[in-house]
Amino acid sequence: MILAEKIMEERKKNGWSQEELAEKLGVSRQSVSKWESAQSVPDLQRILEMSRIFNVTTDYLLKDEVENQPAVQATEDSGKELRRLSMEEANAFLSDNQRFAGKIATGCMICVLCPIPLLIIMALQKAEVLALSEDSAGAIGVIALLAVVAVSLIFILPAALSTGKWDWLEKEVFDTEYGVDGLVKSRSEKHKKHFVRAITGGTLFAIGGVIALLLGAFIDTNNTPLHMGLCCVLLACMAIAAFLIINAGIISDGYSKLLQEGDYSKEEKSNTLLKAITPVYWTVVTAIFLGWSFLSDRWDITWIVWVIAGVLYGGLSAILRELHKNKMK
Repeated sequence: MILAEKIMEERKKNGWSQEELAEKLGVSRQSVSKWESAQSVPDLQRILEMSRIFNVTTDYLLKDEVENQPAVQATEDSGKELRRLSMEEANAFLSDNQRFAGKIATGCMICVLCPIPLLIIMALQKAEVLALSEDSAGAIGVIALLAVVAVSLIFILPAALSTGKWDWLEKEVFDTEYGVDGLVKSRSEKHKKHFVRAITGGTLFAIGGVIALLLGAFIDTNNTPLHMGLCCVLLACMAIAAFLIINAGIISDGYSKLLQEGDYSKEEKSNTLLKAITPVYWTVVTAIFLGWSFLSDRWDITWIVWVIAGVLYGGLSAILRELHKNKMK
């Protein structure tokens, strides 16, 4: 339980109303109400007074985990005191993570859009609007594509490099100072609605793009410029979907890191096999994507590599996690 829940529980155990507890502590009823709804936290003096009138220890009130959890935990292997995450660090990370999410999502969105210049130039050449040979149009389109990729890297690389100081949140098991878990849980709950809206919106955009492409094929199966134009529509929809889903996902991921949940749980952090394979896997996927794209010059379809890779990675990570669980038994 968090502090807010403990205050409410102890007040009710003693049969006091919020007004009665407020009178004993010399504060307003609104202050007690805010404490119990996690909108604010009492100062140290009030916590000491509640410890006395509730007849509980301050450790019990201040510790966000279970009642008998020690204030300072130790690692299973070394017995060393764990690094503690302060409230200031938690707030700084959440701010940095939100900026990181926006930049990475923008960079990925631009990257998804990169084949559009090539498709537009090729469509105009096919429609004889541009007086260029197919090879010339293709060469100009590839140059434009690479330029767009370069723009996407302007967002992605600095953002990725700026988060290095927080790498320990992913790798180390850590403890949190008083109030951190409660703050993060509260903000995580508020983000869930936004996350659901983003995932839903992204899915609808992706479906809309596919529908537009299928309608074009149904209307005229031999109109190549039309099909290229509709591929641009599909990519634009996918880019918007990517931005919505990636931005919301990274922010949600940040809360999981601080709470040490999901992929960042203490058990997952000890899964060295998954940590070792993940970067190798995505490096190979990137090499396959770039190799296929440059050799086939079909940037309009090679993006499917990322979809397939994502699905396969989900299966691979599930297998590795199961192996790790069996090993830990």
